Amino acid sequence: MRLILFLLPVFLLAKENWFITKLEYGKMLYHNPRGISCAKCHGENAQGKVIARYYITKNNQKILKTIKAPDITNIDFDTFQKKLFHKKLSIMPKYNYLTPQEISAIYLYIQSLRNKK
Repeated sequence: MRLILFLLPVFLLAKENWFITKLEYGKMLYHNPRGISCAKCHGENAQGKVIARYYITKNNQKILKTIKAPDITNIDFDTFQKKLFHKKLSIMPKYNYLTPQEISAIYLYIQSLRNKK
């Protein structure tokens, strides 16, 4: 019982004084969200980048195709969240295991990158 009474203020204080900010947490999750990193496809500044280039042959001609992840710095929160939980077959992985707090932190970080363009 004494241990619980001793630790309770520690836990309550910890909730108010996180060791990293929400922005720092969002940056960490952007680069390592317990899955494929957002930066792998959307780039360090979330402005999109080329994922792959390949050729197809059509009418005996080689045609270069490019798969590029979009810039995500200008999307609204609802669109961002829907893209994380998409239902159709897509190259974009699902991130349905992220908590609302994690999604919010990642979005905050992405929005901070908008100013770095």
